[in-house]
Formats: sequence, structure tokens, C-alpha cells
Amino acid sequence: MIQDDPEQGHAAAKLIDGETNLGISLVALAETTFVLSRNYNVPREGVVDRLVELLRKRNIHMLGVDKNLAASSLMLRRPSGRVNYADALINADARANAVEKLHTFDERFPSEGLNVSHPD
Repeated sequence: MIQDDPEQGHAAAKLIDGETNLGISLVALAETTFVLSRNYNVPREGVVDRLVELLRKRNIHMLGVDKNLAASSLMLRRPSGRVNYADALINADARANAVEKLHTFDERFPSEGLNVSHPD
């Protein structure tokens, strides 16, 4: 955990590790990936591992997406520099909402679990 503000860090850890049910949105996860990787230079594997660890907590719930689906989509980013965090989370959102076909010009978009089309 990054403790750039020890007082806030302690309060956040107490809340996250407590019994209070907490909801997290895909946007919040995306923002967290950005802050950890860009502001704190946490390596890709570390960002993914910390977020998956967070999602495994009993009191953590995803808003609009099954947290196991979100975690598995984030894991697409772990071994690959080709998949970015936003695309991994879009993949989770599309799968959670049973999107029949996802259209993208991004040739590197993670197609796992989706029917992806690249328009001509």
C-alpha cells in the first residue's frame, strides 16, 4: 500500500479491511490503475495483483459488474503490454452486459470472452 499520506492511508486500510460493505465502480478501478502506474510507477504486475487482491476481499463489491469478471479481465493486462487497463475493464463491462458483438478499430483489444469485430 502506498502511504504518501499516512493518516489517510491508515483510514483507508481500516475501511477496506473492515466489515463495511464497499462498492467500487469500473471508473474507480481505471482511475486507480492510472494513479498507481503513472504517479507511483508501480509495475503492471503489481497494479494488477493489488487490484485483484482488493477485489477478493469479502466486503468489496463491484457496481454493475461481477467482481470475478472484473478480476479476470484485469488479469489480461498482467502478462501483456498489448492490453491496457481501460480495454481490460471495457472487456469486463461488455461481458457483464452480454454484448453480442463489440466493434473496435483497436487491433490489440482483448477479445477473450467476446465476439470482437474490426470495422473495415
